[in-house]
Amino acid sequence: MIKNIIFDFGDIFINLDKQAPLIEMSKFGLTQMTTELDIIFKDYEMGLMESDDFIDVLQSIFSDASREQIISAWNSIILDFPEERLTFIEQLKKGNKYRLFLLSNTNDLHIEQVKISMGLERFKRFKNCFEQFYLSQEMKMRKPNSNIYEFVLLENKLVANETLFIDDTKENTVSASELGIQCWNLLVGKEDVIETLNHL
Repeated sequence: MIKNIIFDFGDIFINLDKQAPLIEMSKFGLTQMTTELDIIFKDYEMGLMESDDFIDVLQSIFSDASREQIISAWNSIILDFPEERLTFIEQLKKGNKYRLFLLSNTNDLHIEQVKISMGLERFKRFKNCFEQFYLSQEMKMRKPNSNIYEFVLLENKLVANETLFIDDTKENTVSASELGIQCWNLLVGKEDVIETLNHL
């Protein structure tokens, strides 16, 4: 029996355009995703560098880009947050049947943009639906590394097979399932988080 639900954030609740930052960065010189950039992006997600340092590093790579252009390109991934998803999670919390958690790979620039995109009041309503609101940059960990799931289970005394994890990235659900967590790898564009009750 499922007693706990851990939700991802991006493309589960808030819509993303994951290709947009690469397209925008191509305007000031990005030709392909490199190992160096991948490391930089993941380090930033794990809070291993501050936003100013992250922007400085990208400016050293893309010298023609202004700070504003880099921030705009980076945040172009953030789209809308449909009202029906906010209503859904608020109703799920109100039902008080499941312990609800959020676990997101993200970073400070994206979270600040989310607050602007959603509006601060809606963001606070959303955050208040969760017992814990876990962001990778605050945890210094990121999915799909198993330590992030182990931390959430241990800190909240969750039983893995009583816990459902919902994420749109297969790599993340595979690693969580290896710990005995029940998983739904949501197919973006074909499925929606408001169908969660069908997976319990």
